[in-house]
Amino acid sequence: MPKRILQGVVTSAANEQTVTVSVERRFKHPVLQKTIRKSKKYRAHDEENTFKAGDKVRIIECAPKSKTKRWEVHGTW
Repeated sequence: MPKRILQGVVTSAANEQTVTVSVERRFKHPVLQKTIRKSKKYRAHDEENTFKAGDKVRIIECAPKSKTKRWEVHGTW
């Protein structure tokens, strides 16, 4: 099964080897046909602590690294 890749913005880099990435998705409401923006936060593994808040990054799905981390930072976009 292919691994998912998402794009988002780093919102927090306070923890060691971990960043919080906010990923926004847009879709049309099924009835109202209005474009809706929803965002979700993912915790991602950042081995060298290279990313800081405000950076645009790609995250890729991986095996669980900890209780909350199921993604790792793949690079910038």
